[in-house]
Amino acid sequence: MFVISIGVNHKTAPVAIREKLSFSDNALPDALARLLDHPVILGCVIISTCNRTEIYAHVSSVESGIETIRSFLQHKSGVEPVMIKKYTYAFAQHKTARQLFRVAAGLDSMLLGETQILGQIRTAYQLAQKHNVTDKVINTLFKYAITAGKRARTETGIDQHAVSISYAAVELAKQIFQDLTGRSVLVIGAGKMSELTAKHLVANGVSGVIVSNRSYNRAEYLARQFGGRAVKFNELYYYLKSADIVISCTAATHYVVRAPEVQEILTQNTGKTIMFIDIAVPRDIDPAVGGLPGVRLYDIDDLQNVVDNNLMERKRAAILADAIIEEMVDEFARWQGEQYVIPTITALIKQGETIKQQELDRALSKLKDLSEHDSRVIHSLANTIVNQLLHTPITKLKEFALTKQGPAYQEALEKLFCLDNLDTPAGQTAGGQLIKAGEQTRASGH
Repeated sequence: MFVISIGVNHKTAPVAIREKLSFSDNALPDALARLLDHPVILGCVIISTCNRTEIYAHVSSVESGIETIRSFLQHKSGVEPVMIKKYTYAFAQHKTARQLFRVAAGLDSMLLGETQILGQIRTAYQLAQKHNVTDKVINTLFKYAITAGKRARTETGIDQHAVSISYAAVELAKQIFQDLTGRSVLVIGAGKMSELTAKHLVANGVSGVIVSNRSYNRAEYLARQFGGRAVKFNELYYYLKSADIVISCTAATHYVVRAPEVQEILTQNTGKTIMFIDIAVPRDIDPAVGGLPGVRLYDIDDLQNVVDNNLMERKRAAILADAIIEEMVDEFARWQGEQYVIPTITALIKQGETIKQQELDRALSKLKDLSEHDSRVIHSLANTIVNQLLHTPITKLKEFALTKQGPAYQEALEKLFCLDNLDTPAGQTAGGQLIKAGEQTRASGH
């Protein structure tokens, strides 16, 4: 049983290639069915996001599986085979598991530790299940992956440090107000950065949104998105007095918010705390505002410092997450190795049971008038002898299952015990193909 992955991402292929290899939601069911039509593919899942397309498959042959999937991508996209080979990476066995687990943990994302990818992996897997293109191996691989992604986040907190300017503002607001529920925000300027910051604030509990912009129509458009209210630009000071948070990002070449007017508002509302977030360059808010009592002022440099510090925290968490990934890779490898040798172990146990029963029947037929207690003792003795004799070879075979010595030990045990007519898993062949598959990899750009 061999697992492989073939794909492209933001690190290995330009967007012109990635967009041709991507799959729309509507195209995925048919693509999955066509993949499974190939005899070498035993189960598969396609992950297709804005920054990556990856196909994970259980195959009967590593080389044929990789060639088949690359050919499939070539026919789907129209990209020349030489370019498919240049830009796609391929992994097999434990390297496939490591790749998927790292993706699930957000360690392979453009934004380190991002959370959305885990949900996308779960959705891709559920879609494949729905269309009956997964099997036991793929199901187990993806269950391990989802567990790895969850563990990486809960045990390291890698996704809990804001690494965007807009969300850094939310993090600072939480430090000031603790709970943002019921707080109000005044948005000055209606550009993309203001929109993103307001969106994150609303998602974290801010309920009142007022938008002021030189273009009133643009202010109305942005306010509607948050169920808020648009006000004329010359009225912003009137509404500023009711705001807990002020976001300003305009294209003005002068200060939009001045210290004397803010001081007058604070004089009328003693004890009030206002957080000012100045994202504009040049700055919209007079730096003197930051010196007024009850004011917390942050400019773009302050927010960038938060982002930089948090990115360092994520990198430290990534080291811990990688250790979790390696632990999960080892667990999956053990499971996979045990599945690989199960037919041999089953046959060995069956043979032991057959010999035990034959000899028990022969012995008991010669022993007359045995008490029920004596019969139980003899049965127990026979069971113990067989179990003790088989315990070591079975344990060692499991240990060696995914090592270079594994196929040799397995073949030797089968020959020594004359274990014929094994129910061998698809893809298992003599000569150590399992090890060849485990070492197979071509990682263009990795």
